[in-house]
This record gives sequence, structure tokens and C-alpha cells, in this order.
Amino acid sequence: MSQPVSEQSQKRAEAAKSYIENMFKMQHQNRQARSERRSLLEQQLKSETFSEEEKQNIIQQLEQREREYIRFSRHRMSAGDFEPLTVIGRGAFGEVRLCKEKSTGKIVAVKKLQKSEMLRRGQVAHVKAERNVLAEVQNQYIVKLHYSFQDETYLYLVMEYLPGGDIMTLLMRKDILSHEESQFYVAETVLAIESIHSKNYIHRDIKPDNLLLDAQGHMKLSDFGLCKPVDVDKLPTASQADRMANDLLATPGPNRTQKENLSYWQKNRRTLAYSMVGTPDYIAPEVLSKKGYGMECDWWSLGAIMYEMLLGYPPFYSDDPMVTCSKIMNWRKFLRFAPEAQLTPAARDLIQRLLCDADSRLGTRQGAAEIKAHPFFAGVRWDDLYSSTAPYQPIVDHELDTQNFENFPEMDGPEGATPRRRSRDPNFVGYTYKNFNATPSSDHSNGGQSGGVNFKRKPSPRPTLSDVQGSFSQMDVSSSKPSS
Repeated sequence: MSQPVSEQSQKRAEAAKSYIENMFKMQHQNRQARSERRSLLEQQLKSETFSEEEKQNIIQQLEQREREYIRFSRHRMSAGDFEPLTVIGRGAFGEVRLCKEKSTGKIVAVKKLQKSEMLRRGQVAHVKAERNVLAEVQNQYIVKLHYSFQDETYLYLVMEYLPGGDIMTLLMRKDILSHEESQFYVAETVLAIESIHSKNYIHRDIKPDNLLLDAQGHMKLSDFGLCKPVDVDKLPTASQADRMANDLLATPGPNRTQKENLSYWQKNRRTLAYSMVGTPDYIAPEVLSKKGYGMECDWWSLGAIMYEMLLGYPPFYSDDPMVTCSKIMNWRKFLRFAPEAQLTPAARDLIQRLLCDADSRLGTRQGAAEIKAHPFFAGVRWDDLYSSTAPYQPIVDHELDTQNFENFPEMDGPEGATPRRRSRDPNFVGYTYKNFNATPSSDHSNGGQSGGVNFKRKPSPRPTLSDVQGSFSQMDVSSSKPSS
């Protein structure tokens, strides 16, 4: 008579099965990605006037890069590959630190997350979703993921460093943005949301501190799935929210001016942003009400951010997050514009058409296209937006400059402990990722940079190869598509 299989043996078998399945899945995806890169390059070469010898030279460079990537993929990354520098962010699950990659000297932002906290708080699916969307969505308005890896204690996301700070810091410095600045950053946020929606992802918690700025002042969306969402189990039910809203209307607080609201918000926003609870100010009512929701919830967040850019504080702000939730769920009673607010008719109309019921919200039926067509964006050249000059230029003195971020003290204890080597954790199988364009190049003429194809050619009256130089870094082909 056979003995029953122990629970521990079952877990080991499941872990081994997941590991093997993921290994074969990644091999297949890598082969597919190599084929797609080759095909894309050949199509680009057909549109140029190159000699056969030049074409073969460029293809050989791609083949060399592929071999370098395969070797690089075999390297097991660890925290020891990076020199830790300054902490630029800290939250409930870990920290973000400015680091220098030892092998290349590249400056990166490394997000380190505690596995134990992920498991304890049921965030495993969220951390996988963040890794997947960063790996899959290759877009100039989304923060770039170079690598992801893990060890015994932590998960790591190695991303590009954006030294311009974030929109929250910009708002704290300027209070209110001009019409030109608001139009520009709302437009770039539309393009960022459009890019993740095109891959069937929903962000759910877009807010100013998730909108990062590069050195040129352009915006990139970050923090997918781990941006401290409000604990929906602790939110008021619909009936509780109605009662709370009626109480607020029956006994209204002080009638503050726009300037007074701005002062109260500025005083409390940083505390709320870094609290364990987070702030619900930008979350759509359908998300808070624990009902079904779709991609349209991100357009509500856009409307709340636009309101804050133009008035200086979010539309449903309260010192108590639960009161904020109640106001959002009863938005018809509480969406107001200060009489002294200087809004154009188009700006007011767009806000009202975003902060409304999901069924009638702009973006619900035709996505970003119907938002782009709104009069508020008159004159915006959508295809050239990222190559244009941003209306705000952050001060960045050097590549290690962190003046646009908060100062965080160093922490002693477990956060600073040296982690052990990675064991096979069934909860995080498939988390490892390496971006093809982040592969360190052995070609010294490339200056150690990755993602481009360097070549030399004799002077010729024909068009130069500059149009395709660096084309690999612009390819919308992920080196390894996300695995579950």
C-alpha cells in the first residue's frame, strides 16, 4: 500500500514543475525574440540604399550582439553587481536606491522589495504584474527596466534613473502649473496610459508621485502594482459612504478659499504619500466601491491629476483618507471648482468629462483617441511630443544628482544585511529578466553603451547609416516577454 505524499514533498514537486516549465517557456520566447529582431533589422535594411557588403556587416553586428546577450543571460545577477549609493525612495515594501553597475559604470535606480512582506500582505501577484508590464511595454513614456532578479530575501528591479524627480515634487515647488505645463504633462500622461492599455494592463493608482521626470523634463510612468493601494477591505461600503457624505453636507466644515485649500494640502501631502495607508485622492469610485472596473478607471485618475495641476490640490481632498473616499464615491455632491480658479472652458470641460460615471467617461468607448481629440489639447503634436522641448527643465548638475528627490536616512539592521544566494522559490518563479538593450557590449568603440549597432563605412554620397544606428534600442521587441 502506497504511503500518502507529504505536503512538503508536494510543494517541492510543484516548485520543480514550475521551474522546468518556466525554463522551457523562456527558451521559446528568447528564440522568438531573436527571430523578430533579425526580421525587423532586415526590413529596415531593405528601405535603405546599402551595398550587400554593408548589409552583411550590420547583420554580423546583430549576430555578435545576440551572442553577447546569450552569454550575459547565463550570468546570475546579485546585489553585489551594483555599488549602492543614495536612497531616493522608501515605502511599505522596500526602498529605491541610486546605484552604479560595477561592470559598466551605468547609473541605475534599483528597487529592492522584501519577499516576506510580499507574501505576508498577499502582494505576489502585484509584484509579478509590475515586473511583467515593465518588461513587456517598451515605450518612451514608461520607465525602462534593465534587469530583474532575486535572492533569498529580496526581489530587485533595476531601472533607468530619472533625475528630474516627479510631478508631486514639481507641484510642491510651483503650487499650480500653467496652462502650457498642464497641457504638456497631461498629454504625456495620456500617451503613457495608452501604451499600457494597448498591452491590456490597468494601472489603477496613477498619481503625481508615480509620474517621474527625466533630465530634460519629460514624463515617464512608473510603479505598477506596488504603489501602496488603499486597503479596500477597510474602505466604507456604499451605504456608509452615503451616510458620511450626508453628514458632511449637513455639517459642512470651514469654507476654505483655493489658497487655503492649497496650504492645507501642501502641509499634509508628503505625509500621506509616504504613509502605510497611502492616499486615495486619485482612485476612481468604481475601484473604491469594490465593484468591477476596467481601463477607464485610469482616465479618472488623469482627471484628478489635471485638477490638481490647475488648482493646486486634488478635487476630493480631506485630512482623513476615509472622508476622501466618501467624497469620491459621492463625487456629484463634492466636485467643485473654486470661484477664483483660472480655468479655460476647455480645461474645465475635460476635467468634468473625466471625473464622472465610468459609462460616460471620456476614454471608455474609444480609449485615448477620444481624449486626444478634446479641445484642451488643441495644438498638441502628439507624434512629436517626446522630441519637443518640455516646458519645465529640472535642475540636474551631474549624473549622480538627487536634489530633485527627498532625503532618506540610511537604515540599519535587516535592510542593510548581505542577502544569501537565491534558492528556488516557487512563489517567484520566472521573475528574472534581462533587457536585450542593456547587454554590456564588448565593442569598446561603443563606449560601453548598449542597444546600438556601431559600424564604419567609407565616405559615400549615398545616405548615411545614422538613421538605423541605435535602431536596436528603439525596437519594440522585448528580449524576453514576461512570464507568469
